[in-house]
Parts: sequence; structure tokens; C-alpha cells
Amino acid sequence: MTQQGIGAPPPAKPTGVGTKVFMALLAGLGLAGVVYLGVLEARRSQLVPDGAAAPSFEMKRHEGGVLKLEELRGQVVMLDFWATWCPPCREEMPALVKLAKEYESQGLVFLAASRDDGDMAPKLVDSFIRKHLPDLKPYVVYADDDMARAFEVNALPTLYFLDREGKVTDAQRGALSEDALRRRIERALKQ
Repeated sequence: MTQQGIGAPPPAKPTGVGTKVFMALLAGLGLAGVVYLGVLEARRSQLVPDGAAAPSFEMKRHEGGVLKLEELRGQVVMLDFWATWCPPCREEMPALVKLAKEYESQGLVFLAASRDDGDMAPKLVDSFIRKHLPDLKPYVVYADDDMARAFEVNALPTLYFLDREGKVTDAQRGALSEDALRRRIERALKQ
């Protein structure tokens, strides 16, 4: 049996390395969450602000002709910037089309503003519609670079709601679930 000397520190107790790792991971996740929320807020602040008049626009329709923002006065507009090559856009689009059909009778107009590349856009969109979502066809318009800049579109998808007077009421970067889309549509229609 060994004897501990006078004034010597007590023997070290085993430390929980697992506890330290867990606490470090927890702190890291907390910090990541704060950073993520900050990034979301910063991204939202880069969009056209709520209450601002939507930039004036003119877009070519997929089925022919031109659409001007002024023609949509008196209706709520759900304007989605998307592209056929964008996986989150492709995943979100069926819900957008479904909800557009559901709320059309209440004054909702859905515009699927394609950001596919220039001259190839109509062919790419047409192929996507034929293969994946035939009901999308009447909603497709083409957003040029000037329009994308005016709406601060630097990531896809980017969704805007415009009120009956053409003012921005809501904007979002990134895909939304069907439930989140429904809530935003209903809120926009009530304004």
C-alpha cells in the first residue's frame, strides 16, 4: 500500500473525455445555428423589401406573347425564379403548380420565371415540362438578366409575392414546403 505524502495533491480523477467532446460539439452546433440564422436574415435583407413597388417588368411567355406587370394589377402575384437545372427548384415546382391551381379562383396568379440560359431556355423548359410537369406550361415566363438583377435574384429558387397594387409583400430565397407555401399564399391573399 502506498502512502500519499503530506501536501501532495490528491490523485487525479478520470475525466470524461466523452463529456468534453459532447460539450464542444454542442457549443459548435449552437454557434453554427446562430451563424445560419444570421445568414438567412442577411439573405432576406438583400431582396426587394416588403412594401416596395415591384420593379416593372416585361417577360416573354412560354406559350407566346409578352406579359407586363401592369397587366396583373388587382391580382396577387406569386413570382418564382427557377431553372430546370436547379434541384431545389425542380422539387418545389409541383407544389407551386398545385397551389397555383387551387388558389387561382381567389385571385392568385403564378409566374414561373425561368432563368435557364438564353436561347436554349425554351427548349430546356419544354423538355422539362414534357418529361416532368405538363401542368407547368401555362405559368412559364422567361426572366432576363435585367429582371433578375432588379429583383435581386442571385440564388435559385427565389420567390416573391406581390399584392394587388404591385407591391412586394413577401420574398424568400430557397425552396419551401407545400405547407409553408400555402401559409404564405393565404397571407398574401388576405392583404
